[in-house]
Amino acid sequence: MFSRRRFLALAALGALELPRLPVVQAAEPVLRSVPSTGERLPAIGMGTWITFDVDRGDTEVMTVRWQVLQEFFAAGGRLIDSSPMYGSAEAVLGELLPQSPGAGALFSATKVWTPGRWMGEQQMARSRELWGLPRFDLMQVHNLLDWEAHLPTLQRMKAEGWVGHIGITTSHGSRHGEFERILRRERLDFAQFTYNLAHREVEERLLPLAAERGCAVLINRPFDGGRLFGRVRGVALPGWAAEIGCTNWAQVFLKFVISHPAVTCAIPATSRPAHMRENMGALAGPLPDGALRRRMAADFERL
Repeated sequence: MFSRRRFLALAALGALELPRLPVVQAAEPVLRSVPSTGERLPAIGMGTWITFDVDRGDTEVMTVRWQVLQEFFAAGGRLIDSSPMYGSAEAVLGELLPQSPGAGALFSATKVWTPGRWMGEQQMARSRELWGLPRFDLMQVHNLLDWEAHLPTLQRMKAEGWVGHIGITTSHGSRHGEFERILRRERLDFAQFTYNLAHREVEERLLPLAAERGCAVLINRPFDGGRLFGRVRGVALPGWAAEIGCTNWAQVFLKFVISHPAVTCAIPATSRPAHMRENMGALAGPLPDGALRRRMAADFERL
């Protein structure tokens, strides 16, 4: 267990190298409001799929994940998204968050991912135990699994104060038709789906519909599972990147996503502190306007 006692003991013995993190102060960080509640969130959050599914007994690995969290919070990050589907990720967060300066600003988001109302209730209670939280800021139905059974439970939990917001998710561009029907029928606070420079089909229907319905939007897979970086390997940043304050391709990809007016927050995942710092850099500086967004898409298609 990477417990607080073990953490402090290792630090005292010098076995745990504590990074010196400068305070990152973005002059005008990109903030977005959740339409249903007015909650203000930084437009870059953090996902935990694969990256936080690690062995909690591996001190070196846990230290690196702790450093990832430090970079995130030092740059003003708030929203962390996880799921019972992500192996040990929720348990890892539960151990590291109490040891993370800045975690008091956390906007906690997780999911229910099991069939049946009773099983869903048990799973969500277990998630609260793993995170060590009395309530979640956002609870979502993961990949629409048995959503008709879970949404009434989520609505009741929101009314009783166990969760602050409710939503649904999908990924890999799947089940958009059903997702759209639910979004039209149900009153939701959040919708989460995939959007990136390689997959822009949600611009046609889901993003405009979310805006019309007053629904906040979380974007998963903003790097297309890392495949976008393969497309630009060895390619120099275009001249327009400097115009929007981008010093690396990660910031280009993220600024394209969060510059869409319907997007509330993108949730890239990383296991490297340096990459987290790059990601959070997308909160600073100007965003591309409509003309530049079209140019970015056209330039990417030519790669």
